[in-house]
Amino acid sequence: MDFKIDKKDGYTLVQVLNERLDTHIAPELKSKLVLIFSEGEKSVLLNLDACTYCDSSGLSAILVANRLCKNANGTFVLYGLQPAVEKLIIISQLDTVLNVSDDLNVAKSFMNNSEIEN
Repeated sequence: MDFKIDKKDGYTLVQVLNERLDTHIAPELKSKLVLIFSEGEKSVLLNLDACTYCDSSGLSAILVANRLCKNANGTFVLYGLQPAVEKLIIISQLDTVLNVSDDLNVAKSFMNNSEIEN
């Protein structure tokens, strides 16, 4: 299994358990995200602390998650970026578009603040 999905109060925590977020697992991640949102979820915390590699299909899955959250008036937070993945996010300038946190409590606070705003 490449993912762990845990419904929390007000958001869903999706943890990628594979070291590589690439063409082999990104389509499955997108499918799981679409399913999560079809069940009424609005906000997702995507934990990538196990990922040491991400390619363009992985970035696409991350952007799908962000778009689904925005469309649902929810919040998307990316958490636990390893150095190579963080570098890719910065080079692609997605750090200016996405909520990114290296601290789990800060990431959770994004979720709590979004509940207050919505």
